[in-house]
Amino acid sequence: MTYYLVKIAVTTLLIVAISEVAKWSSLVGAILASIPLVSVLGMIWLYIDTRDVAKVGELASSVFWLVLPSLALFVTLPLLLKHGVNFYLSMGISIVITVGCYFLMVSLLNYCGVKL
Repeated sequence: MTYYLVKIAVTTLLIVAISEVAKWSSLVGAILASIPLVSVLGMIWLYIDTRDVAKVGELASSVFWLVLPSLALFVTLPLLLKHGVNFYLSMGISIVITVGCYFLMVSLLNYCGVKL
């Protein structure tokens, strides 16, 4: 149980730190947020939990393919906000579009024989 609390605390602290740094500097916050900290932490936790490098490799490969559709959020959100759409509505629309892009990417990869 302590191990899970440590995982939660470390992961949570990183996310809070990024949001706090972004208040001071959006550039530094963006640099920290763009580093795949969540992916790296996920791979570290997975390796510690399983000691299975094949699973870590599969996770890294899946993350690679799914980074592309995740970029849709970072295109649509600023465009909607720039056009005066309410923040929460912009975020919701951007998430829906991103989920659609994930679905399309997974479908395309399956069609091409790439299994995630």
